[in-house]
Amino acid sequence: MALIGRQNAGKSTLLNRIAGKPVAIVQDFPGTTRDRIFADATWNGVEFVLIDTGGLEYKDETTVAKGVRKQAELAMSEADVIVFLTDVKEGLMPVDQDIANVLRRAEKPVLLAVNKVDSEKQKSEAAEFYRLGFDDVWLMSAYHGRGVAELLDELVARFPAQPPVEATAEGIKVAIVGRPNVGKSLLLNKLLGKERSIVEDTPGTTRDAVDSQFDFNGQNVILIDTAGIRRRGRVEKGIEWFSVIRSMRAIDRADIALLIIDATEPLTAQDTHIAGYIEKSGQGIIVLVNKWDLITEKNTEAYNEYVQKRLKFVSYAPVLYISAKTGRGLKNIMSLVLQINQERAMRIPDAEINDLIKKAVSSHNLPRKGNKILNVYSASQTGINPPAFRFLVNDTRLIHFSYKRFLENRLREIYGFRGTPVRLVFKARG
Repeated sequence: MALIGRQNAGKSTLLNRIAGKPVAIVQDFPGTTRDRIFADATWNGVEFVLIDTGGLEYKDETTVAKGVRKQAELAMSEADVIVFLTDVKEGLMPVDQDIANVLRRAEKPVLLAVNKVDSEKQKSEAAEFYRLGFDDVWLMSAYHGRGVAELLDELVARFPAQPPVEATAEGIKVAIVGRPNVGKSLLLNKLLGKERSIVEDTPGTTRDAVDSQFDFNGQNVILIDTAGIRRRGRVEKGIEWFSVIRSMRAIDRADIALLIIDATEPLTAQDTHIAGYIEKSGQGIIVLVNKWDLITEKNTEAYNEYVQKRLKFVSYAPVLYISAKTGRGLKNIMSLVLQINQERAMRIPDAEINDLIKKAVSSHNLPRKGNKILNVYSASQTGINPPAFRFLVNDTRLIHFSYKRFLENRLREIYGFRGTPVRLVFKARG
């Protein structure tokens, strides 16, 4: 759902009202025009994504105004329903008519909402907005919350009917994510080559995505494609932004993400945004450096250092050098997916963990503060996918980031946990 309107109509206030405190804003993406914000929301059991856009002004031909218009147009093209927000305090303005004309050409359901209606007088003043030519007008106050529920009721009712969800066989869900034009579709087609047995293609929850099931060495694998973001000509920053949104939707549904980066270009903010979201979500990750066939001076050691520096928060991610075009390195991808999936589901007996931690603690200087020194009483595994561990200590304030990393590294040295985050939680005894 896209929020469209002129400046200061209250779009951001409405987004915050709908998202509410329980629903955090997923990410802010600084752009050349303004900060663009989107958030996940749920109403009456229907999940959807809110996209806030900049204030539109069609008479302004400055670079910033043109950039805002381009971002808004992209949001309109992506949205299933558009909320056109106006301001009763400012009254009907020429720019509102300009926006209305654009929205009619969009051929999308449009809900006209008149914001800041806080009195009976303002209710009567809102009647002039019927001149914009839309069938219904919703009177509301985003700041106070009045009328927002009625608007949301109509909003979810206008969403396209979703096909019934059919039960599918259990399998490892693998999302193919990355910026536009890095080779996602080509990789998907190569992985689903004739040597594989394709089970079926089913529509996914990500717009324009297709979930493809196939058998790999007796294991059912579901590939979640996030392609479909391409536009003709040069890749624009706004399209890059929407590719991140789609990637995050796919990551939420996946067990493991294949993050494709382009060897012929430097790593971008979009690459790091997607990698950070994979880590935050707790999914497994493999970094695929695509188009390696186009690199004349192949120095994988130097490139590994470069990737580690830019993506140091997922230092556990294996890096594969591939060419989706020629097929180079592709045979190792699915084998690595199976390995990561197994290690993410690994369960370790408490006695074994405690023995390992006891040896690690005795071999390393313990953190201390004044006369107080850290004491680790016990450790246990509390979860899988990703692996999670709880440490019972005398004082959690003695836990420094470097010591936490030391314990994580010892766990990885013994058990691997390749390609997956490991969560460590410290609790004070008693």
